[in-house]
Amino acid sequence: AGEHPDPAVELKRVRADGDGTLPPCAQAAGDGERDGGLADARRAEDGEHGGNHAGSIVGCAMTMRIGCGASEHPDVREGAADAARSAAEGLRGAGADLAVVFAAGAHLAAPEATLAGVHETLAPASLIGCGAGGVLAGAREYERGTHVVVWAASLPDGASVRTEHLPGSADADDPGPVPDTEGSSGTIILADPYSFASDVVLDEIGRVSPDVPVMGGLSSARTLDGACALFHGDDVVDGGAVSASFRGVRVHPCVSQGAAPVGPELTITAAEGHVIHELAGQPAIPRLREVVDALPDHERAHLAGGLLLGLVIDPNKPDYEHGDFLVRGVLGGDPETGALAIGAHVRVGQVVRLHVRDATSADRDLRGALARVPAADYAGALVFSCNGRGTGMFGAPDHDARLVHDAVAGGAVAGFFAAGEIGPVGDTTFLHGFTATVALFGA
Repeated sequence: AGEHPDPAVELKRVRADGDGTLPPCAQAAGDGERDGGLADARRAEDGEHGGNHAGSIVGCAMTMRIGCGASEHPDVREGAADAARSAAEGLRGAGADLAVVFAAGAHLAAPEATLAGVHETLAPASLIGCGAGGVLAGAREYERGTHVVVWAASLPDGASVRTEHLPGSADADDPGPVPDTEGSSGTIILADPYSFASDVVLDEIGRVSPDVPVMGGLSSARTLDGACALFHGDDVVDGGAVSASFRGVRVHPCVSQGAAPVGPELTITAAEGHVIHELAGQPAIPRLREVVDALPDHERAHLAGGLLLGLVIDPNKPDYEHGDFLVRGVLGGDPETGALAIGAHVRVGQVVRLHVRDATSADRDLRGALARVPAADYAGALVFSCNGRGTGMFGAPDHDARLVHDAVAGGAVAGFFAAGEIGPVGDTTFLHGFTATVALFGA
């Protein structure tokens, strides 16, 4: 970034030319610029939202409007205000029913100041967010340094959003409180990886609300003193998760696990728990070795980093494609019995297929996943990309952000690099790794 003689005064505003300052991720301001300090806060049905445990906000705009702003200003309060001001411009005069904030770098040393900057400028009726190792804004990705991204939504008439702080549970088998997803068209969850049993909660949500798409991610950074970095209202909350459940808003999930199927499909013929004893009537290890030996050299080379198996989740489809497999790593095996242990529970009769993961397959998979999303006008998107993707996977920055930004035709895009990504495969929601999950919001 360029030199700023007085960074506490001169804000590094969003720009389009990519010359070291941040690019735009807010939609056009429309008729006149909006005064960022005069946001029209909505009424919380459950009382004042602020730091309360939960609150519901009802929209009154004609259409869904989403704006996004980003800043790398070293003064965290000023940077948050700058990002919030840009997000407000994208709302074209409407108030912010929800703000989603992703904060990295110095913002985690004083997250309260970051939230204060957002509230003073945008006055959102509700807010969730988390700390991040890196963030996404517009078509750009920022994998290190001090950055804050503010994504703001004004809901259409009759729509609503309910935000909650879920304290989590010390008992790994007890989900504790789960989001209120009844009647929801989509739910976003941002969770602390150390104090929230994501798998158990997702299973419970699937039991009570099987038709609700759930997307989100695990916070990938903590505060300077090692505390949880989750945001709800104007509070930095202590552990658990924060969520936003939408009603009356079109929310479309998109999940790219970044892997490609290779070799033939095989049926599990003996299994217990997460251990596969037999594939197609043979001990699992020898049968899988036959598959590997038959692969072309270029596909076999991609297996050097570890074996991946894709598990079919919906057995009722006549043919299985990229998005039909839940991809999990092979954890180990028993050479004497030929059994394989993988990172998921399996069942007899389930179809599996070997997968490989590299930059090419990950690129192709995300493009394909976005192409399968229903054609529509999208006001914006939230992106949850694994912190193992980015430059480390693709050799250059901006891959996931750019593809999603193009898919929503310039709509407001924001996100962060997560320590685990939440999204559905088939009708079931899972916690993933090396994945990009996207929540697309209809205009």
